[in-house]
Amino acid sequence: MSDARSQILDRIRAATGGAAAPPEPPRDYRHHDERSHAERVELFCERVGDYQAEVKRVHRDQLRAAIRNALKRHHAKRVAIPASFPQAWLSPSVEFIPDHGLTARELDDLDAVVTGCSVAIAETGTIITTGGQYEGRRLLSLVPDLHICIVSESQIVGLVPEALAQVQLLVSRQRRPLTLISGPSATSDIELERVEGVHGPRKLVVLVVGEENP
Repeated sequence: MSDARSQILDRIRAATGGAAAPPEPPRDYRHHDERSHAERVELFCERVGDYQAEVKRVHRDQLRAAIRNALKRHHAKRVAIPASFPQAWLSPSVEFIPDHGLTARELDDLDAVVTGCSVAIAETGTIITTGGQYEGRRLLSLVPDLHICIVSESQIVGLVPEALAQVQLLVSRQRRPLTLISGPSATSDIELERVEGVHGPRKLVVLVVGEENP
């Protein structure tokens, strides 16, 4: 991608008579968050709630029950999961359907999806998925009406630059797609009325998993 960018810029300079390149943008923004781990987790949960998503902190031993309860609360019975999703997190009372190439129509017929994530950002309440083992294809988190996302406390960083630094190699070397999730899918019409579910799930449940009881 960088080679193509360089070629395009070279052609522009040639066409404009070698005009001077634009100045580099300032990069004196914060690169490292100085909040404590506990403060980052609290802030992330607060910001996720601001987006009208459900957020619940659970102990790792409670995760299986938390997933089952969230699905029951939303009356979800047929649920998509990434093909490599941990079996220990799945309850036998729910029909979990591993993704081995489910079509968009097949996903639309399901009630929900459960995935993990790659990193989460406290300051913006944003979750980033990269198509990893517990995340699956981008399509999984965009089609079903309910998305339950599992975020480990250890995955929460403070700032956007910190999160992008973590996924940089996944993008540059493995060409993985990035999906940034900040609450349920929503937009506003011309009257500024919130409309949910326009380009993704209308409901988002975030389970923040720690090693200690919250």
